[in-house]
Amino acid sequence: MGLPDVLVCGAGIAGLTLAYWLSRHGFPTTVVERAPALRAGGQSVDLRGAGYAVVERMGLLDRMGEVALDHRGFAWVDAVGRVTARIPAELFGTPERMSKVEVLRGDLVRVLHDVGVGAVEYLFDDTISAIVQDGGGVTVSFRKAGRRRYGLVLGADGVHSVVRRLVFGPEARCVRAVGGYTAWFTAPDAGDLDGWFVTHNAPGGRAVSLRSGRSPGESKARLSFTSAPGEHDRHDVAAQQDLVARRFAGVGWKAPALLGAMRAASDFRFDSISQVRLARWSRGRVGLVGDAGYCPTLLTGLGTSLAIVGAYVLAGELATAGGDHRTGFARYEQVLRPYVRRGQSLPLGMHGFAPTGAGVIRLQAASIRCATSRPLRGLLARQLGRVGQFALPDYGRG
Repeated sequence: MGLPDVLVCGAGIAGLTLAYWLSRHGFPTTVVERAPALRAGGQSVDLRGAGYAVVERMGLLDRMGEVALDHRGFAWVDAVGRVTARIPAELFGTPERMSKVEVLRGDLVRVLHDVGVGAVEYLFDDTISAIVQDGGGVTVSFRKAGRRRYGLVLGADGVHSVVRRLVFGPEARCVRAVGGYTAWFTAPDAGDLDGWFVTHNAPGGRAVSLRSGRSPGESKARLSFTSAPGEHDRHDVAAQQDLVARRFAGVGWKAPALLGAMRAASDFRFDSISQVRLARWSRGRVGLVGDAGYCPTLLTGLGTSLAIVGAYVLAGELATAGGDHRTGFARYEQVLRPYVRRGQSLPLGMHGFAPTGAGVIRLQAASIRCATSRPLRGLLARQLGRVGQFALPDYGRG
């Protein structure tokens, strides 16, 4: 018997990486994506450690260099734009960690998609409505494409995964809010960022972050705030924007201009800052990868690497097991769990990301200045270098 047909749900970073490696290992692979086309734009993401190594094994380093953003490091400013602290990109270590190379999510998705063209079937503008498993496979009902039969179904469809809901149960069982919300959108170029990812922390647990985009005249904005979990309509953009505007009223630096740009943005997104935690990432012939199974939150900076590494390991273990999902899924969890556990650790939590008091904000800036001073910067560089370390297995190139 040949390898089973595989359906991957989600044409994001995890799904496209998974589809590439599955096809390279000989699995007939289909990707279904709810959106009518690849999602363009988005915020900047970076690859670290093992995530970089997977991209290298895919032969994509040159393409990543072509779409890379100018990234000088991270900076913090006060309400009038004076720099209070900086972490230059050089402290993240050597180029192979790729910490100094950031790309927009949409650019990374495009590169991952293009490398799989011709080997992977894509179904855009469709989604899964039902999944029924039996001893011989999985019957999948699509909203538009009718019913199809697969040997395996793999959910790579994010925090609000349809596959996870249909097979593992309600979202409330596995999605844990960590105490905050974030809005992302594209805004006009601020003109003075000079390659830095700049953040202004305001009292009340509010953080305004901005970096230049890759296209002339644009920047990428993020407005985050601490909050107890609350209900919000994921499809009511106007209500979400009203909430953000209320929370950032009176905040300085570039917040007033960004609140205006937010209303006109075509790519506005808003969501709670959450982790996904599950006791197991598979049930029967259905498995999860990336944010659908183990979202670490934006607070860790490791979501992209976890998605790419997880996809590589899942495809590799299924291939090593000759398509036997029981063995492949078990090995996937055994190999990846320690990496995910480290990636989901939040030593500072939401209040470290968006401090609530003015005194804590000043103390945070002073701590960063101290850590990046010459006596301690070597220690900080070593700590940053350990982020994302993982002994990446070698499954061959397919």
